[in-house]
Amino acid sequence: MSKKVLVYLAAGFEEAEAVVPVDMFRRAGYDVTLASVQDSREVVSSHNVTIVADKLAEEVSLEEFDAVFLPGGMPGSINLSQSWLVNSKIIDMASKGRIVSAICAAPSVVLANAGLLEGRRATCYPGCEKYSKKDDFTSSGVEVDGNIITGKSAGYAFDLAIAVIRSLSGDEEAGRTASAVCFQRD
Repeated sequence: MSKKVLVYLAAGFEEAEAVVPVDMFRRAGYDVTLASVQDSREVVSSHNVTIVADKLAEEVSLEEFDAVFLPGGMPGSINLSQSWLVNSKIIDMASKGRIVSAICAAPSVVLANAGLLEGRRATCYPGCEKYSKKDDFTSSGVEVDGNIITGKSAGYAFDLAIAVIRSLSGDEEAGRTASAVCFQRD
């Protein structure tokens, strides 16, 4: 049975941090749903690229998802953090042991402020630490701490996606998916 991943999009998201993981998840054979937290399925990125989401966030039932992913970017991360629906759903998924992942500003702005990073290793974009009370973010490209996976920046979008795939499907699938795009870290 195919794994299912939910990706929340809010106005001002960083496009590489959204599209690269979505592409990698789909290459892994996952059923990926893009959900807009806006009033429209059309969501404009931080660099004025419009992505049409599959659904509005309120149309999505989390019971069917194995993982949720939050791209960063500004003001996208702030817009995600201001969504009661996003906060309640990521807290619920984390409490059920499902994968909750975020990159760039989103780990600090959304996950930390939702209380999901307390006592956990996490990384975020340098300087975004100031958006939360968490003061011990690492400088790693990707951090995996149980079911919470965080990425530093757009430059680590492939790494984060592979970490999520590894957590959901194991080393073999992560390696196969990375190999499909000739991805390797030197």
